[in-house]
Amino acid sequence: MDEPAKTLLSALKNDHQSGATALALETLRQLEQYVINSAPPLNRLARLLENVRLARPSMVVIGNAIARLETSLACCPESPLTAIQRIQGQLRHATSKVVELTTPRVPEHAVIMTHSASSVAMTLFQTLARENRRFSVICTQSSPGFEGHDLAKALNRAGIPVTLISDAQMGLFIGKADMVMTGCDCWLSDHHFINKAGTRLLALAAADADTPFWVLADSFRDSPETSQSITLEEMPGAELGAPEGQWITPRNVYFETIPERLVTGRISDRGVSLFPVAAPR
Repeated sequence: MDEPAKTLLSALKNDHQSGATALALETLRQLEQYVINSAPPLNRLARLLENVRLARPSMVVIGNAIARLETSLACCPESPLTAIQRIQGQLRHATSKVVELTTPRVPEHAVIMTHSASSVAMTLFQTLARENRRFSVICTQSSPGFEGHDLAKALNRAGIPVTLISDAQMGLFIGKADMVMTGCDCWLSDHHFINKAGTRLLALAAADADTPFWVLADSFRDSPETSQSITLEEMPGAELGAPEGQWITPRNVYFETIPERLVTGRISDRGVSLFPVAAPR
């Protein structure tokens, strides 16, 4: 690969802050600029697309977007630039449809709890604010990446009241929430979904408090993988700031699987799916 392609791939692999949709759109934008600036032959572009598709296995929205692009380039007589722009439009439309289906489910004065920093959830919050809906958000710090801090700053800029808590306070604050809204990095074929580690704890707390738990997950997130076959990405242990020691092994697995039985429903661009929530134990 040439240097611009290596830079694009490195940026994708090292972005631990962005949500899946935001990262997919940014990657497509960089691919668009790469095609404009470098005019790569199709065989070189194909090698780059393969590497991009495999770079973030837990964020299947990126892999699915690139797979659609590869299919388009293989079977349709259009330029790579046109194909990239079309996939960008499809992904933005999917997000818009999820937000359209979600907004009626948010009551006035709702307190919405969330974990990590889903760009789809942020689009929902911005839409509600533009419609002058009165609501507030409880968001976790989402350690160790602390992307919840970026979400809190974005909510503040939008004039949306936000309470920022540590991940350990989920159980303390779930009783103050009317509903939970999270993003989704991957929807698996065996009735699980993948999101930032800590989401399963929030789902368990919500089930115990009988608080509705909604997952915003468009069709770009569908995967034939299962909770047993999917690769859960592990980031450098240094992010944890752990003390050094011969017998200390820091582990920093960023994503986890959450069973469908803990979910009230999935809101997708294809509609709303409801699931039975397990009785509190």
